Amino acid sequence: QASRASPSSSRRTHITFDNRKPNTSNRSSRTHSSMAISMRLLAALPLALALSTTTAPRPVTTSTAPGDHDLLLRAARGEPVERTPVWLMRQAGRYMADFRAYSDKIPFRERSETPEIATELSLQCWRAFGVDGVIMFSDILTILPALGVEFDVVKGKGPQIQDTPRTAERVAKFVEDAKGFDPASQLPFVGQTLRNLRQETEGKTTLVGFVGAPWTLAAYACEGGATRHGLEIKRLMRDEPAVAHQYLDAMADAVAAYACHQIDEGAQMVQVFESWAHQMTPAAFESFAKPYALRVAAAVREQHPEAPVLFFANGGSSYLNLQKDMVGDAHFHTLSLDWAVDIADARRQLGADVPVQGNVDPSVLLGDEACIEAAVKACIDGAGGPGRHVLNLGHGVLQPTPEGNVACFVNAAKKFGAK
Repeated sequence: QASRASPSSSRRTHITFDNRKPNTSNRSSRTHSSMAISMRLLAALPLALALSTTTAPRPVTTSTAPGDHDLLLRAARGEPVERTPVWLMRQAGRYMADFRAYSDKIPFRERSETPEIATELSLQCWRAFGVDGVIMFSDILTILPALGVEFDVVKGKGPQIQDTPRTAERVAKFVEDAKGFDPASQLPFVGQTLRNLRQETEGKTTLVGFVGAPWTLAAYACEGGATRHGLEIKRLMRDEPAVAHQYLDAMADAVAAYACHQIDEGAQMVQVFESWAHQMTPAAFESFAKPYALRVAAAVREQHPEAPVLFFANGGSSYLNLQKDMVGDAHFHTLSLDWAVDIADARRQLGADVPVQGNVDPSVLLGDEACIEAAVKACIDGAGGPGRHVLNLGHGVLQPTPEGNVACFVNAAKKFGAK
């Protein structure tokens, strides 16, 4: 395969820490948690350094024109662009052999909370395939321990939370903990990772941050882990709606502060993930999710008007009509679509003036080259043609996806997305 050498692809990432001292206000109540994180990071560091010197970088396989470095950024703002930009949700993932060199040896939180590792994992897909954006390797739940909700990642079960906010008393404690949220001092590894990534990507590609939407985070913490039915959060909304709104109100303020902090530290755009939108009826979304997601977008727009904010409601395409007015001068810039809606139909529902992202079915990447190219072309055409939307999947990359198929997806996007 032909490859393009770039400053980032010709060497393993070398990171130097800056001397920035985090704000230490509101820190005393988090001492135990901070010490626990520090011990985990120290334990992970030797292995991280070893992997950084032994895992060879993959070459970029697609060429990038000089003006493409901010293509995603401009398209996410809704500006006309000369080519459809492409990136993938969960592009830093176990489908990549280079990623598995870390994930097979180092637990998730150590990977995501060690800046050297998180930086490397974030860059791998960009170096390998030439996508138009680098998204920080992290998790939507990363914020929770700083809000008094600890979680452990259990193999085979995923994140598990024991002290769940399900009662009025526990929600009141959550509200108090959230008031003291200070991302700079409580989540210092996030800022360091973003500063590292901005150093690596400046003038080359767009750096993407992300947060969980308030309702999804509140639901996950309330349930204590992944759930099929979301019965606990639904009980809270049904039986104690005032408590639910109090809970979501505090969560929204914290998420907004976290999103703004990511931009302060170098992210150029932020995507808000309503990952559990499929758990809500349209009425529940309208009452308990939408207002709080909009508050996050409004806070980012007020503090960082230059930074696009995207909204992705996984499973929310059944009430796409309720999302149309979430895009506007004071709120979101772009709606990211799941794979369950035809993008041409979404365009008809939303109108040509609502910027969209998406929405190829991730399972398409398990097919052959002709299948992938056909799906990419259909998606670009359905969105209105080249340069009219941001190409992505309608959910994250599936673990069995061959790396060569991701390369095919990106190459097809650049082939059919050029004007």
